[in-house]
Amino acid sequence: MVRELNTLTRQAKDRLIEFSGRPLIMGVLNVTPDSFSDGGRYFDADAAVAHAVRLVEDGADLLDIGAESTRPGADAVNEAEERRRAIPVVTAIAKAVTVPISIDTSKAAVAQAALDAGAVLVNDVTALRSDHAMVDVVARTGAGIVLMHMQGTPSTMQQAPCYDDVVGEISSFFDERIRFAAAHGIERRQIILDPGIGFGKLLVHNLTLLARLHHFTQFGCPLLVGVSRKAFLGQLVDRPVQERQWATAAAVAMAVDRGAGILRVHDVMAMKDVVQVAAAISRHTTLSMKAQHA
Repeated sequence: MVRELNTLTRQAKDRLIEFSGRPLIMGVLNVTPDSFSDGGRYFDADAAVAHAVRLVEDGADLLDIGAESTRPGADAVNEAEERRRAIPVVTAIAKAVTVPISIDTSKAAVAQAALDAGAVLVNDVTALRSDHAMVDVVARTGAGIVLMHMQGTPSTMQQAPCYDDVVGEISSFFDERIRFAAAHGIERRQIILDPGIGFGKLLVHNLTLLARLHHFTQFGCPLLVGVSRKAFLGQLVDRPVQERQWATAAAVAMAVDRGAGILRVHDVMAMKDVVQVAAAISRHTTLSMKAQHA
């Protein structure tokens, strides 16, 4: 499964994101007062930049910067406030690090300003459905785009998630969103897919998606998986957010084995070790199976 990553590259403005035999680590940086895991810790711009540099030193291959919390029940932030929080930080981080920067936003104006400031990827939790101008921003700039599945909105998504076939329905969603993007000038080589673990899903849905993650590799796009410290892990191990590193490690390892291309995490150094070991085992398993059938 990991072997398939060798054939994938993503275009993100003038950057080529390559997968050299293992999944990539995307470090999370929330410039918010209320994110579920680290809200408020990096709300100050200087603290945010220092943390971004530390994440890269710890081994992050990409950085994802968000200025509006998308935790369950979160209230929306207006465009002016999101720009005020995000753009100075993106500008400073783009000067301080060399790894590709992603802006986690569903607002076209914020995305455009961040791309102008040095970001090369847009991580849109609404998959181009919230702001009709977003698709034009991505097409015009050539930015990479993460299309994530979410049932409902952050304020409503965990009230009553319901699926007849969660894998089949998300597959249909990805197919429709890829077609929509293509019809508006976005090339497949710009697209990354995210099944949206924890976004409008119950525990059973999250476990099913992780167990059958490889099903989504059929689209030929890298799969971004975000399980870090999430509530479903707390349901399984009965631990608070800051004590879910080991649970996160288990979910990350399983995601790697099932085809994840990018792991969005808070604990970069530890999870990079997890990814490297899981990828090596998965690669060896694939080679061993091929040798047995040769």
